[in-house]
Amino acid sequence: MAKKKLTDRQHRMLDYIQHFTVENGYPPSIRQIGKAVNISSTSVVNYNLNRLVEEGFLDRDQNVSRGIRLTDKLVKATGSLGDVIRIPMVGRIFASEPVPLPGTDSPMFGADEAIEITRDMVGPAEDLFALEVRGDSMIDAMVSDGDIVVMRREPEWHNGDMVAVWLQEREETTLKYIYRDGNRVRLQPANPLMDAIIIEPTERMEVQGKVMLVIRQLD
Repeated sequence: MAKKKLTDRQHRMLDYIQHFTVENGYPPSIRQIGKAVNISSTSVVNYNLNRLVEEGFLDRDQNVSRGIRLTDKLVKATGSLGDVIRIPMVGRIFASEPVPLPGTDSPMFGADEAIEITRDMVGPAEDLFALEVRGDSMIDAMVSDGDIVVMRREPEWHNGDMVAVWLQEREETTLKYIYRDGNRVRLQPANPLMDAIIIEPTERMEVQGKVMLVIRQLD
């Protein structure tokens, strides 16, 4: 049976979630969504969010605060609404304990492999690249094993940014939230079962990119 078309309200909800996530790096709350589309009842917002989940445009974990995530179906559905850009897939990032990167002579993906999204999902297209996530240390941030993160090469960072970090002495990389703790740096997982990684002032690290968008790959 053919799926029903989305209502104007549901289209506006999708548009708001998409743009809020791009601008802030995390999804909006239920109340923020309701305010944006003039819905005063959180139960009505929940109903419409569940419809968007049923249609495959969103993935949702109701046990997690702001547990909303865009899917690749939304990217494909909005492809005709704006300029489509190709973002190169350059490898994998580990949302777990830091792990060594593979040798540069054996790339994880082909040179021509890329994902396509609309420009309005990420803003300026310069310095963007995509990575496949491995591990589950960011699961409470709705970033799971097998997801795709779109990154911007951005060495400057702020507390709470989700970033790809290169630990130079260890020659290891990881995906974590980043915070300044005095003269140290804390790399914080979004998984209560995992400990933070503390970077001492004497240890060199490099922020290789900031997460701009998370896309769940549908089976």
